[in-house]
Formats: sequence, structure tokens, C-alpha cells
Amino acid sequence: MQPQGGSSNPFGTIIIFAAIFLIFYFMIVRPQQKKAKERQSLLGSIQKGDKIITIGGMHGTILGVEEKTLLVQATDNVKLKFEKSAIATIIREGETILKEEKK
Repeated sequence: MQPQGGSSNPFGTIIIFAAIFLIFYFMIVRPQQKKAKERQSLLGSIQKGDKIITIGGMHGTILGVEEKTLLVQATDNVKLKFEKSAIATIIREGETILKEEKK
């Protein structure tokens, strides 16, 4: 007679969970971490004179850079202060350097 409970191999279950975790890590977590690092390095390289577009759609030119904020000139007499994280696109010399993807 065979047992009714049907015991399975615990190592097989552990291997399956480990494989699922590895697939999840390499398909989702790692690419997001890589993208976040690239964005941080690009935001850290913002310079005075760069043209930007904010996540709200405002266009402007960088007048000053601080640790976490930027002074942006929108028009001749309008200067605004933004967080660096509010930048959606950086434009330098006619090319787009950073463009936030819409989801």
C-alpha cells in the first residue's frame, strides 16, 4: 500500500522556486535598477545652459544647478526652481539625452 498524503520531493520544490525567483530578478528587477542608475547619472550631469522639459511639460533653460534643485528660466523674466526629479527630457545641442518613457 502507498501513503495517501503523497509526499513530494522538497528539493524539487525549492529548485522550482529558485528558478522562478531568478527569472523574476533578471527579467524585471535588474533592468529597472539599471535604468534607475542611468537616470541618476544623467540627472547628475545636468549643466548650466542645458534645455529641459519637465514632467509637467514646461520647457526651459537651466540657469543654476544645486544638489537637489535647478533654477530654470522659462521666459525672459520668469525663473522657477524645480527638483531634479521633475526633469523628463534633457536636450543638448539639438539631441535628446534623456527622455522619460510614458506608461
